[in-house]
Amino acid sequence: LLPAWAKPETDKAGNLVLRLPVAQTFKKATKILFVAHMDELGYAVRAIAADGRLEVQSRGGGITEFFSGHAVLVHSAKGIRPGVIELPAGWDQPNFEWPRGPQAAGGPTRVDVGARSPLEVAQLGIVVGDSITVPKKYRKLFGTRANGRSFDDRVGCASLISAVWALGATPNGSQAVPKNLPAEVIFVWSTQEEIGLNGAKAVADRLAAKGETPDYVFAVDTFVSSDSPLESKRFADAPIGKGFVIRAVDSSNITDRKYVDKLIALAKKNQIPVQYGVTGGGNDGAVFLRHDAVDIPISWPLRYSHSPGEVIDTRDLDALARIVAAIARSW
Repeated sequence: LLPAWAKPETDKAGNLVLRLPVAQTFKKATKILFVAHMDELGYAVRAIAADGRLEVQSRGGGITEFFSGHAVLVHSAKGIRPGVIELPAGWDQPNFEWPRGPQAAGGPTRVDVGARSPLEVAQLGIVVGDSITVPKKYRKLFGTRANGRSFDDRVGCASLISAVWALGATPNGSQAVPKNLPAEVIFVWSTQEEIGLNGAKAVADRLAAKGETPDYVFAVDTFVSSDSPLESKRFADAPIGKGFVIRAVDSSNITDRKYVDKLIALAKKNQIPVQYGVTGGGNDGAVFLRHDAVDIPISWPLRYSHSPGEVIDTRDLDALARIVAAIARSW
């Protein structure tokens, strides 16, 4: 989806890395890195039971109640195989209550792929270690609202792609390598964020070893929002449709207020709707802190995060893409 002039490289960790040239007039240019992660929540096959059901392990912190009973896709060497995550015992009883805790189903989470023995599972090509995802489809809702799985972090990835196109736009409407950027800009689409920021860590360590640690990292990820009828507005209150969000504080990083204020000023100068706030979770920029980079996470508000019912407002995606381009041009 990148323009033809963009020549990204894939590193050993599977990250996609795109470097943009700095204008020759800036000899000691600021180094800026944008990163959004490509991976999503899912499961991995942990064991194959005697009755042919798959015992699976959650990968990335999904809440079991959100996914039990849902169709899934098992990614095997012989292709993608359909399955269903089983509901917990007693789900159809009048007084049923969802179990709580790590083993919320009262035992291992199981996936039924239609097999009734380990041999039948093997005939499907499914083995221990195969990954499992939840099917997803982009569904337009009313106005600019949309529903889909794993907007976390497809929205972030899309915003970086959009920003690259904006930076390469020429006055005659064509595309070319941008040559007038005042900063050294790197775009990274990272791997394995949901299971420990592993892809971003590989980038951070590699750049540090070469003496190329960025001055500023803008990690582009979800702002898990309380914009829901059942949530308290005292925490993570960023309404969807009101603009991109500066993730000023989360579980892995506290952004210096002067950078929050600077980014708000840049957004207002460019007439980009902006919010800021506090939410939970970590972000890819946190692994750059140990190398003395400044982490300024930017986000869009997401309703019902880490569930099959995620809801976004596409106006926030537009605002996010615009602020990424604005940062690259003038930070």
